[in-house]
Amino acid sequence: MKLTWITWLMVVLAGCAVRPPYKEANDPLEPMNRAIYKFNDVLDRAVLKPVAEGYQDYIPSPMRTGVRNFFFNLYEPFTIVNNALQGKPGDAAGDTMRLIFNTTFGVFGLFDVATGWGLEPHKEDFGQTFGVWGVGEGWYLMVPLLGPSTGRDAPGLVLEYKFDPINYLTSGVPRYAATGLLLISKRAELLSASEVLDAAAVDAYLQVREAFRQKRWNEIHDGDPPEPDFFDEELFED
Repeated sequence: MKLTWITWLMVVLAGCAVRPPYKEANDPLEPMNRAIYKFNDVLDRAVLKPVAEGYQDYIPSPMRTGVRNFFFNLYEPFTIVNNALQGKPGDAAGDTMRLIFNTTFGVFGLFDVATGWGLEPHKEDFGQTFGVWGVGEGWYLMVPLLGPSTGRDAPGLVLEYKFDPINYLTSGVPRYAATGLLLISKRAELLSASEVLDAAAVDAYLQVREAFRQKRWNEIHDGDPPEPDFFDEELFED
């Protein structure tokens, strides 16, 4: 266990500064990452995507929305904790109220009543928190089954798995069923994006990598990232 954490720490510290997405990706594991990407893509096309398409075609939209709301509410505590860790007490308090209102008045989160009451949703995770703290992006990583990540984000995935509420609230068949439903719901939300990727005549691996890096940069800065300064040479130093 200690060796695992030391390895992750070395990967995280590989990025000595927060790397903006317009700077070249740190991808020394590209051959391995490409192999994992191909494995994930084959599995997705054979299993996940067809199931997600059936879910979207045959499950009514209100039910799909309820499932999405339920899981968003279930994982809201992660957002609350990370808002607090990022020094955003106002957002943490607002998300705490969202959790209370949606769990009680929204029937365990099936209905998002809080947004209609002026409490806008946020989505924060440990990877974003590490970025706010100034931890470098580190190596780009393609994780089996989970998809793109980085040396900065991967330890956050471990923490989220460790404290995953599904693991605490369920066991056996219900746990697998809940996890499967969550995966299908998330994959269904990405169907339109995968169609765009399939239609693009480019290197899909590179497109996914850069889209992921851009997305994470945007999330770390709460949708308002700084403008690139191409005259600042420090931005282009490792």
